[in-house]
Amino acid sequence: MSKRNAAAYSASRIADRVNALGREISRACAGRRLDVVITMDRAFIFGADLIRAINSPVVLHFVREAVQDVQQGGKARREVFFENRDAMAAARGKSEFKGRDVLLVDAVIDSGVTQDFLLRRIGESKPRSLRMAVLLDKTSKRRVALEPDYFGFRTASNELWAGYGLSASNGTGRNAKNLVAGALGGSKRKAGRAKKKKG
Repeated sequence: MSKRNAAAYSASRIADRVNALGREISRACAGRRLDVVITMDRAFIFGADLIRAINSPVVLHFVREAVQDVQQGGKARREVFFENRDAMAAARGKSEFKGRDVLLVDAVIDSGVTQDFLLRRIGESKPRSLRMAVLLDKTSKRRVALEPDYFGFRTASNELWAGYGLSASNGTGRNAKNLVAGALGGSKRKAGRAKKKKG
Protein backbone atom coordinates (compact mmCIF):
# COMPACT_ATOMS: atom_id res chain seq x y z
CA MET A 1 0.00 0.00 0.00
CA SER A 2 1.41 3.36 -0.99
CA LYS A 3 1.78 6.30 1.37
CA ARG A 4 -1.07 7.98 -0.47
CA ASN A 5 -3.36 5.09 0.45
CA ALA A 6 -2.10 4.56 4.00
CA ALA A 7 -4.61 4.81 6.86
CA ALA A 8 -5.19 8.48 7.46
CA TYR A 9 -6.76 8.02 10.89
CA SER A 10 -6.04 5.08 13.16
CA ALA A 11 -8.63 3.41 15.38
CA SER A 12 -7.00 4.82 18.52
CA ARG A 13 -6.92 8.34 17.10
CA ILE A 14 -10.58 8.09 16.10
CA ALA A 15 -11.53 6.82 19.57
CA ASP A 16 -9.68 9.68 21.27
CA ARG A 17 -11.39 12.24 19.07
CA VAL A 18 -14.88 10.74 19.50
CA ASN A 19 -14.45 10.69 23.28
CA ALA A 20 -13.40 14.34 23.19
CA LEU A 21 -16.50 15.20 21.17
CA GLY A 22 -18.64 13.31 23.67
CA ARG A 23 -17.24 15.36 26.55
CA GLU A 24 -17.82 18.59 24.64
CA ILE A 25 -21.42 17.67 23.81
CA SER A 26 -22.01 16.56 27.42
CA ARG A 27 -20.94 19.96 28.70
CA ALA A 28 -23.34 21.66 26.29
CA CYS A 29 -26.22 19.39 27.38
CA ALA A 30 -25.61 20.03 31.09
CA GLY A 31 -27.44 16.83 31.99
CA ARG A 32 -30.53 17.53 29.87
CA ARG A 33 -32.14 14.95 27.59
CA LEU A 34 -30.63 14.89 24.10
CA ASP A 35 -32.50 13.68 21.02
CA VAL A 36 -29.91 12.29 18.62
CA VAL A 37 -30.84 11.87 14.94
CA ILE A 38 -28.37 9.49 13.27
CA THR A 39 -28.27 9.27 9.48
CA MET A 40 -28.03 5.80 8.03
CA ASP A 41 -26.18 4.07 6.49
CA ARG A 42 -22.90 5.94 6.89
CA ALA A 43 -23.02 7.18 10.47
CA PHE A 44 -24.10 4.10 12.41
CA ILE A 45 -20.66 3.27 13.87
CA PHE A 46 -19.70 6.88 14.55
CA GLY A 47 -23.12 7.51 16.09
CA ALA A 48 -22.93 4.42 18.30
CA ASP A 49 -19.52 5.37 19.67
CA LEU A 50 -20.46 9.02 20.08
CA ILE A 51 -23.63 8.46 22.11
CA ARG A 52 -21.72 6.16 24.50
CA ALA A 53 -19.33 9.05 25.13
CA ILE A 54 -22.19 11.44 26.03
CA ASN A 55 -23.09 11.70 29.71
CA SER A 56 -26.71 12.79 29.31
CA PRO A 57 -29.99 10.91 28.78
CA VAL A 58 -30.17 10.12 25.05
CA VAL A 59 -33.15 9.30 22.82
CA LEU A 60 -32.24 7.93 19.40
CA HIS A 61 -33.88 8.54 16.02
CA PHE A 62 -32.57 6.87 12.85
CA VAL A 63 -33.13 8.25 9.37
CA ARG A 64 -32.21 6.83 6.00
CA GLU A 65 -31.88 9.53 3.40
CA ALA A 66 -32.74 9.19 -0.27
CA VAL A 67 -31.58 12.06 -2.47
CA GLN A 68 -33.31 12.49 -5.83
CA ASP A 69 -32.96 15.10 -8.55
CA VAL A 70 -36.42 15.91 -9.89
CA GLN A 71 -37.53 18.13 -12.75
CA GLN A 72 -39.88 20.97 -11.88
CA GLY A 73 -40.78 23.72 -14.32
CA GLY A 74 -37.98 22.64 -16.64
CA LYS A 75 -35.36 22.96 -13.90
CA ALA A 76 -33.62 20.28 -11.88
CA ARG A 77 -34.29 20.42 -8.16
CA ARG A 78 -32.83 18.19 -5.46
CA GLU A 79 -35.22 16.60 -3.02
CA VAL A 80 -34.34 14.60 0.08
CA PHE A 81 -36.67 11.91 1.40
CA PHE A 82 -36.37 10.21 4.78
CA GLU A 83 -37.47 6.69 5.66
CA ASN A 84 -38.36 7.32 9.31
CA ARG A 85 -41.65 8.32 10.94
CA ASP A 86 -40.20 10.85 13.40
CA ALA A 87 -37.93 12.52 10.87
CA MET A 88 -40.68 12.63 8.26
CA ALA A 89 -43.06 14.20 10.76
CA ALA A 90 -40.40 16.75 11.65
CA ALA A 91 -39.92 17.45 7.95
CA ARG A 92 -43.61 18.33 7.76
CA GLY A 93 -43.22 20.77 10.64
CA LYS A 94 -44.82 18.61 13.34
CA SER A 95 -43.80 18.87 17.00
CA GLU A 96 -41.75 15.71 17.67
CA PHE A 97 -38.68 17.80 18.59
CA LYS A 98 -40.43 20.86 20.01
CA GLY A 99 -38.56 22.24 23.02
CA ARG A 100 -35.91 19.53 22.89
CA ASP A 101 -32.16 19.59 22.46
CA VAL A 102 -31.45 17.86 19.14
CA LEU A 103 -28.14 16.64 17.71
CA LEU A 104 -27.91 15.56 14.07
CA VAL A 105 -25.12 13.01 13.58
CA ASP A 106 -23.68 12.25 10.15
CA ALA A 107 -20.43 10.66 9.04
CA VAL A 108 -19.37 13.13 6.35
CA ILE A 109 -20.35 16.66 5.39
CA ASP A 110 -19.28 17.51 1.84
CA SER A 111 -21.54 19.87 -0.11
CA GLY A 112 -23.71 20.28 2.98
CA VAL A 113 -26.92 20.27 0.91
CA THR A 114 -28.48 17.19 2.49
CA GLN A 115 -27.57 18.15 6.06
CA ASP A 116 -28.83 21.69 5.53
CA PHE A 117 -32.15 20.36 4.25
CA LEU A 118 -32.62 18.05 7.25
CA LEU A 119 -31.56 20.70 9.76
CA ARG A 120 -34.06 23.15 8.30
CA ARG A 121 -36.88 20.60 8.49
CA ILE A 122 -36.05 19.61 12.07
CA GLY A 123 -35.79 23.31 12.91
CA GLU A 124 -39.42 23.73 11.85
CA SER A 125 -40.35 21.66 14.92
CA LYS A 126 -38.91 24.46 17.09
CA PRO A 127 -36.37 22.50 19.14
CA ARG A 128 -34.74 24.14 22.14
CA SER A 129 -31.37 23.75 20.42
CA LEU A 130 -30.22 22.13 17.19
CA ARG A 131 -26.61 21.15 16.54
CA MET A 132 -24.73 18.88 14.17
CA ALA A 133 -21.80 16.50 14.68
CA VAL A 134 -19.88 14.86 11.84
CA LEU A 135 -16.91 12.56 11.69
CA LEU A 136 -15.33 14.09 8.58
CA ASP A 137 -15.72 17.71 7.54
CA LYS A 138 -14.78 17.94 3.84
CA THR A 139 -14.65 21.65 3.15
CA SER A 140 -13.56 21.83 -0.48
CA LYS A 141 -16.99 21.27 -2.07
CA ARG A 142 -19.30 23.10 0.32
CA ARG A 143 -22.30 24.51 -1.57
CA VAL A 144 -24.20 26.00 1.36
CA ALA A 145 -23.23 28.25 4.28
CA LEU A 146 -23.15 25.44 6.83
CA GLU A 147 -20.49 24.40 9.32
CA PRO A 148 -20.77 21.52 11.81
CA ASP A 149 -20.91 22.39 15.49
CA TYR A 150 -18.70 19.39 16.22
CA PHE A 151 -16.39 17.51 13.88
CA GLY A 152 -13.91 14.70 14.26
CA PHE A 153 -11.46 15.58 11.52
CA ARG A 154 -11.33 18.28 8.87
CA THR A 155 -10.02 17.23 5.47
CA ALA A 156 -9.76 18.81 2.04
CA SER A 157 -9.49 15.43 0.34
CA ASN A 158 -12.00 14.76 -2.44
CA GLU A 159 -11.25 11.05 -2.39
CA LEU A 160 -13.60 8.35 -1.20
CA TRP A 161 -13.03 7.38 2.43
CA ALA A 162 -13.55 3.84 3.69
CA GLY A 163 -13.61 2.25 7.12
CA TYR A 164 -15.31 2.98 10.43
CA GLY A 165 -18.75 2.59 8.89
CA LEU A 166 -17.95 4.17 5.51
CA SER A 167 -17.93 1.94 2.44
CA ALA A 168 -15.51 1.93 -0.44
CA SER A 169 -16.74 2.21 -4.04
CA ASN A 170 -17.47 -1.54 -4.19
CA GLY A 171 -19.48 -1.49 -0.96
CA THR A 172 -16.86 -3.11 1.26
CA GLY A 173 -14.74 -1.67 4.04
CA ARG A 174 -17.36 -0.57 6.57
CA ASN A 175 -15.97 -2.97 9.19
CA ALA A 176 -12.39 -1.65 9.00
CA LYS A 177 -11.26 0.01 12.22
CA ASN A 178 -9.13 2.66 10.50
CA LEU A 179 -10.22 5.37 8.07
CA VAL A 180 -8.49 5.14 4.69
CA ALA A 181 -8.69 7.61 1.80
CA GLY A 182 -8.80 6.36 -1.79
CA ALA A 183 -7.64 2.81 -1.05
CA LEU A 184 -9.86 0.92 -3.50
CA GLY A 185 -9.77 3.69 -6.06
CA GLY A 186 -6.03 3.16 -6.38
CA SER A 187 -6.29 -0.61 -6.67
CA LYS A 188 -8.97 -0.32 -9.35
CA ARG A 189 -6.80 1.99 -11.42
CA LYS A 190 -3.89 -0.46 -11.12
CA ALA A 191 -6.17 -3.33 -12.16
CA GLY A 192 -7.29 -1.35 -15.19
CA ARG A 193 -3.70 -0.68 -16.24
CA ALA A 194 -2.86 -4.36 -15.81
CA LYS A 195 -5.73 -5.41 -18.09
CA LYS A 196 -4.58 -2.96 -20.76
CA LYS A 197 -1.08 -4.42 -20.69
CA LYS A 198 -2.42 -7.95 -21.05
CA GLY A 199 -4.60 -6.90 -23.98
